[in-house]
Amino acid sequence: MNEELEYAEMLEIPVETVTVKRKERKKREQEPDLKEQLVQEVNERVGAGEDPAYAESTPIARANAYEGKRQKLSKRIILGEFIAVCALCATIFLTNIFMTDSAINIFVRGLFRGEAAQADNRVYSDFTLSPVVSDMADADIAVSETGVLSFTSKCSVYSPCNGTVASVSGTAETGYTVEIKHSDSFSTIMSGLDAVYSAAGETVRSNIPLGYTDGEGEVRVMFYSEGALLNCLTVDENTLAWS
Repeated sequence: MNEELEYAEMLEIPVETVTVKRKERKKREQEPDLKEQLVQEVNERVGAGEDPAYAESTPIARANAYEGKRQKLSKRIILGEFIAVCALCATIFLTNIFMTDSAINIFVRGLFRGEAAQADNRVYSDFTLSPVVSDMADADIAVSETGVLSFTSKCSVYSPCNGTVASVSGTAETGYTVEIKHSDSFSTIMSGLDAVYSAAGETVRSNIPLGYTDGEGEVRVMFYSEGALLNCLTVDENTLAWS
């Protein structure tokens, strides 16, 4: 204000006629802080999900290192077993061609044949014969000159010794024939049976009925050693014995 009065006096203008008007300075509107504005905009964009740079991240599944090593080890073991099996098959194949009597071939043949590790070398005289019919059966057993036993009676029929059924043949109309293997060299053949209770490969006992005859036909019993018919039997009241 003093500046305006001094200026009026210099121009010789009466002070009373001077009207002093003061212009009020407009307060500068306080501008918002750019940093806060930027932070606010970023927060709004993230909240709306518009900015791909702030998209929600998905955790990446990573394979367990130990599990990976374990799988590799399992694959190696399987591969090793496969190679070993192929090598064994190749060895058996080659030895079967060039070394037919080798130990491995004999062992493999024994497995496929189902043979016991030890052969049954018993001969017929090592066996004690049992009656082929029950004591209560009314059967007269005869022995031919060639050593063949025969009888005709309605009764159950028994194996003369323990053994294994080697084969069963025939029909109910013609009669069944059963071959029983007692050892590697001794066997029995019974024919004329109307029924057989055991199949090939089954074990039979001398005290358990093997079959049945209705008495309409003749039953014949033959003993073989090394494939030859034996003629060394005696019969005493249906009891059999080697002579």
